[in-house]
Amino acid sequence: MPKYLKTSIPAAEVEAANRQVQETVAKLISDVKMRGDVAVRELSAKFDTWSPANFRLSQAEIDSLVASVSRQTIEDIQFAQTQIRNFAQAQKAALKDSEVETLPGVRLGHRNIPVDSVGCYIPGGRYPMVASSHMTIVTAKVAGVRRVIACTPPTGGKPHPETVAAMALAGADEMYILGGVQAIAAMALGTETIAAVDMVVGAGNAYVAEAKRELFGQVGIDLLAGPTEILVVADDSADVEFVAADLLGQAEHGPTSPAALITTSEALARSLPAEIERQLKVLPTVEIASVSWRDYGQIILVADLAEAVHEADRLAYEHVEIMTRNPRYFLEHMRNYGSLFLGPETNVAYGDKVIGTNHTLPTRRAARYTGGLWVGKFMKTVTYQQCTEEASVLIGEYCSRLCAIERFWGHKEQADIRIRRYGKRNVSVTTSSGDRR
Repeated sequence: MPKYLKTSIPAAEVEAANRQVQETVAKLISDVKMRGDVAVRELSAKFDTWSPANFRLSQAEIDSLVASVSRQTIEDIQFAQTQIRNFAQAQKAALKDSEVETLPGVRLGHRNIPVDSVGCYIPGGRYPMVASSHMTIVTAKVAGVRRVIACTPPTGGKPHPETVAAMALAGADEMYILGGVQAIAAMALGTETIAAVDMVVGAGNAYVAEAKRELFGQVGIDLLAGPTEILVVADDSADVEFVAADLLGQAEHGPTSPAALITTSEALARSLPAEIERQLKVLPTVEIASVSWRDYGQIILVADLAEAVHEADRLAYEHVEIMTRNPRYFLEHMRNYGSLFLGPETNVAYGDKVIGTNHTLPTRRAARYTGGLWVGKFMKTVTYQQCTEEASVLIGEYCSRLCAIERFWGHKEQADIRIRRYGKRNVSVTTSSGDRR
């Protein structure tokens, strides 16, 4: 049995906070639905102190903001986007259209068709999340989405130049300086000045995530991304300084970001708290990371690697770093994770910013049933069927009898009318047993 040396706050406290968020978001969405642009402007002024003449950036404004960004930063953004684009293109290449003949004269197939329009939310708030532009806009463009719009909140009362540059370089068709629930609702529902999209993607705070949840069905979404999570799985070969740095690197996202260690080494488990405290003393984001670690940090001691796999799969965390002698053991045995980082040479920051995999990943144990954002999320796999007359009679006879069992008489007639019509022209029909009659 695993031994918990540190646990997070009770689940009941988390649930109470979630209920408050749900109530608030429902009211905000209803307001945008009823009053459109007027509500969007009021909410933006209230929450972001931002009420420009036009939320959408003009080409002149975009050009001016991009021109203010240093050449080095532009090159760094381009490098990161190249990595994300290359991996997304490789993933798209793995998606193949298919057509097969399942019976003589029966052809079935599927096609992968991009979604028509997508709204990408690029978080701002505490941190301007430049990298989210790469992960959402670039990937949607690789998928072939025709219209990609992007919303990002103001930073310090004005557009964030590096974020705008990233959105522009990624290929966004429309860019809005607009954040929060009002941005998600405007993209999903549409307003007088923002045409609705078919799908909304991107991470955000608890209110943004809840807005996506409540609007799902009216639009598609990528996934319900809650506070970021990190799990480090380590044995006695792990460096405690690396472990602490990587846990705190994600804990700084926000005061509710879970960070956990699963280890077979009691020495590592016992030494981690002191190393965390040492690093917190010099971490500029100590006010956030310290609260996150205090309330949501966990240290779990396990007997062996097999138990480590079991516990890691139970947690089903968003990011899982493996710091063991044989990290690929976990690649072969783990099943529930958003993204896996094998060995101390890589880390979550690489995945979040530049390495090429997507950083929009499942949280809150959603890794049990879904992966993260990827080019396939922007594709609809749709099916089609085609029959010859002879095959229609064969399939129709089975369909007619099965419909009769269910007493779907209108369905049965769809089959029967074809049997009558095509059967006259195809007197000899091969049954599934091979008989001809």
